Amino acid sequence: MKKILLLLGIFSLLNASKVELLVLGSGGPEIDGRASTSYILFIDNKAKLIVDMGSGSMLGFEKSGAKLEDVDAVVLTHLHIDHSVDLPSYVKAGYFTSRSKNLSIIAPYGNKYFPSCDEYLENLFGEKGAYRYMKDVLTNNSDSFKLVPKNIYGTTITKIEYEEFSLKFIRVHHGIVPSLALRIDVEDKSIVISGDTNNENENLQKIAKNADLFVAHHAIAEFDRGYATTLHMNPSKIAQVANDAKVKKILLTHRMKRTLGLEKQTIKTIRMKFQGKVVFAEDFMKILVD
Repeated sequence: MKKILLLLGIFSLLNASKVELLVLGSGGPEIDGRASTSYILFIDNKAKLIVDMGSGSMLGFEKSGAKLEDVDAVVLTHLHIDHSVDLPSYVKAGYFTSRSKNLSIIAPYGNKYFPSCDEYLENLFGEKGAYRYMKDVLTNNSDSFKLVPKNIYGTTITKIEYEEFSLKFIRVHHGIVPSLALRIDVEDKSIVISGDTNNENENLQKIAKNADLFVAHHAIAEFDRGYATTLHMNPSKIAQVANDAKVKKILLTHRMKRTLGLEKQTIKTIRMKFQGKVVFAEDFMKILVD
């Protein structure tokens, strides 16, 4: 019996999917030499999911060798400029690819300050949109592929299944901005992306349990004060989530100027609550999830 179990374990390892997360943008909205927030989920060397499309991300996508034809969905965690502005560039570039299948665009349900996903796409590509010359991308008669909006309320955990991975979403607190955190599960591997949040509602812990990789947006330093603290987690809050959820590894990204140069202090603060591996993201860094 032991030999059979061992052989089954070896077989599972040999047939397990290779899961990687590529950081296309590790910065925020500043002019800082970094692309803004964006990630690609690779499964067996194919780009299957794009999370956020901040400024500069499409150039990284091109350099990565990823193909838009392979992508199953796009998630925009929220509609701040530094998370969504490159979307029209991808859509235009997609016209010159062989992609023909619909592309899901997943984003939070809106409020009086921000549009919902369907309204956002209409504002870009609709009859009166900024890029209305490409209005066919919202129809079944598209010359390339159709964009299909999916609004996520996120008041409870919302799950969406794809052939090779599944997504779980929950609303997180980011001031007046509707914002989502998400969990990506690929077989027995898991990635949680915090999105922009100060985790005031403690929803991150609800989806982060035992994650292999916790991608935390590190936009403020430990002792920052003022408005930014209503939007973002400081290092001790990030560490608390990681500790509560028992995640294996933290990737600190969405790095802003007020945190750069403070890496030693940040690590020291995190170590008070979390003893796992901590990595500071850089543009084009690829993390193997295991």
